[in-house]
Amino acid sequence: MQDKLHVLLSREQIIKKVEHLAQEISQEYQGEELLMICILKGAVVFFSDLIRSISVPVKIDFMAVSSYGKATKTSGVVQIIKDLDASLKGRHVVIVEDIIDTGLTLKYLVENLEARKPASLKICVLLDKVDCRQVEISADYQGFVIPDEYVVGYGLDCAEKYRNLADVCVLQRS
Repeated sequence: MQDKLHVLLSREQIIKKVEHLAQEISQEYQGEELLMICILKGAVVFFSDLIRSISVPVKIDFMAVSSYGKATKTSGVVQIIKDLDASLKGRHVVIVEDIIDTGLTLKYLVENLEARKPASLKICVLLDKVDCRQVEISADYQGFVIPDEYVVGYGLDCAEKYRNLADVCVLQRS
């Protein structure tokens, strides 16, 4: 089986968008300290670039969840694989996620994290497949709206492959 990749978003486009998102976040949280939560593993590349461009004080934490396993479609069942180390109580929190498609995973995460009583909770996402939404949820900071295609690269994978690509590419399996 030979996979075919087609560049959807170039590294240059991504860098410009990440810098823009960082400016938005920095302006909104001027004078505050942020706790940025990276949703592993897909968001790690985006997260790393984003936090280096934010000008306000940032603390970081990581959470790993799964609803895909090795499939290319979500199962709808969210499993927390690694929970946070830090308390969220009274803190300004931004969840950094690679992609929103159905919204099921992110809705679950938001409900879970809101129960931990942060001062504020916002979502920053690189990619948004708005046409795939099954629940009502949207990002406060949104990178790119993309079509309903399976994408890899810039941290996103298919069965742990392609995370290291600099571009976001559409994956076509043959």
